[in-house]
Amino acid sequence: GGGVFRRFLETGNVPSFILWGPPGVGKTTLARLVATALDRKFFTLSAVNSGVKEVREVIEQARKSHFFNTPAPFLFIDEIHRFNKSQQDSLLGAVEQGVITLIGATTENPSFEVISPLLSRCQVAADTVLRERGVRVEQTGALFRFSGGDARKLLNIIDILCNATEGEIVINDENVTECLQQNIALYDKNGEQHYDVISAFIKSVRGSDPNAAIYYLARMLAGGEDPKFIARRLVILASEDIGLANPNGLLLANACFETVHKVGMPEARIPLAEATIYLATSPKSNSAYLAIDRALKFVNQDTTNHPVPLHIRNAPTRLMKNLGYGDNYKYAHDFEDHFADQEFMPQGMEGRRFYDPADNPKEREIEQRIKKLWKGKY
Repeated sequence: GGGVFRRFLETGNVPSFILWGPPGVGKTTLARLVATALDRKFFTLSAVNSGVKEVREVIEQARKSHFFNTPAPFLFIDEIHRFNKSQQDSLLGAVEQGVITLIGATTENPSFEVISPLLSRCQVAADTVLRERGVRVEQTGALFRFSGGDARKLLNIIDILCNATEGEIVINDENVTECLQQNIALYDKNGEQHYDVISAFIKSVRGSDPNAAIYYLARMLAGGEDPKFIARRLVILASEDIGLANPNGLLLANACFETVHKVGMPEARIPLAEATIYLATSPKSNSAYLAIDRALKFVNQDTTNHPVPLHIRNAPTRLMKNLGYGDNYKYAHDFEDHFADQEFMPQGMEGRRFYDPADNPKEREIEQRIKKLWKGKY
């Protein structure tokens, strides 16, 4: 059809845009395809290991390669939501001046994670494309819900709406829902239920339904899904959703991952089935997942950079020893029960709790142990 990306490629007029979707849906590939098709320079950065310095360097390279009247090179930034405000700000000028065309990729909802000026540069461009097609955007709730964070699905839905509407096209929740219900076959014409099925699979395992989980596993395998992709998702699920309620879950998911790599299909279906049923029927806990997210949130918002208490600092030099590094540290194994009551948190953070044991037999044991050792401190 006359999809938005097709128009980009036909006109060569590509605005900055953000691709939002789960890992492995082809965001990077899509960005490369656009750049290759238009024969434009393609710079790439990962927000995980790039700072303001790297961003500036790439912008400088882009300036040098951007001659009068030539279209701007692309800068692809993976996991753009990991950039902090100053890193995103360092991009803004270059995007506004047209030095680069930004393509961001994010697994998070960009409206929460990407600063609004940058997002509006990317959205304004998308709105322009929509306006050219006579589209009025009133509400986007249903649009985002049905596209499930997949850019291709989003464009597919806009396409269906455009083709199914006479006159002005209005995007609101009611129109989107009604149009998709009438055009369900078109909606999934590229077999894009792929994302719905993996989602249903994960949710069935998380929801402790082994029968539904095995059914969706069979649908994925019959549909030619990469068994390694399924095994990877099970490893993540084992630590995110089973967690400390049954730590063996992660061991089994990892063993399944290894086995699938070694044997391939059709035999890979057996370890996949075993791991799926084991994880689905296992007790569930997301306490470790919540604990690290609480701690990261605290650390990211905490400007004090609390000094590590002296008695638990490393003292590799004589000077550090003289300064009291490591003084009064109690070596746990020298004490009864291999435990010595001492303070490990920085000053001002005594007794702060990030880990909250969930209610399952394994973690009730953990909770009892913490209570006994720390005498109610945590």
